[in-house]
Amino acid sequence: MSKQKEEKTNVMRVLDQKKIPYTAHIYPVGETAPDGVTVAQMLGQDPEAVFKTLVTKGASGGYYVFDIPGPETLDLKKAAKAVGEKSIAMLPARELLPLTGYVHGGCSPVGMKKRFPTVFHESCLEHETICVSAGKVGFQVEVRPADLIALVGASTADVIVEG
Repeated sequence: MSKQKEEKTNVMRVLDQKKIPYTAHIYPVGETAPDGVTVAQMLGQDPEAVFKTLVTKGASGGYYVFDIPGPETLDLKKAAKAVGEKSIAMLPARELLPLTGYVHGGCSPVGMKKRFPTVFHESCLEHETICVSAGKVGFQVEVRPADLIALVGASTADVIVEG
């Protein structure tokens, strides 16, 4: 009887190595990566607790990572202020893989090629656990926000567009 080996992503290996507890979640993937709300629905999670990872470039040329709840939109002015930049812009999708090692829809704050200043939306602290991409489309990890913040050296701020 062969036991099927659970597929591990680099994110999961980093969490294992740092002894950070997590729960892996897998969801079906079609032609394109689903948005955060769809992922939350597929996993039976609160959409506000499923965070998407966005990569930006500042006016100074620096790169910044923002993790915000799936249904929300990054406020570029608030985000720039949070990282001390005059302005920031979303990184074009074609630049994501060479910079981070991740594809669009599978970008995680954990395990990028280089460590970039990272900001989680402050609402993450209202949840016992949050989900972020496990570094591959179709894979998520559910982790305590404080563990994630400590692991990637992140800060928290209000960086979303007010509804």
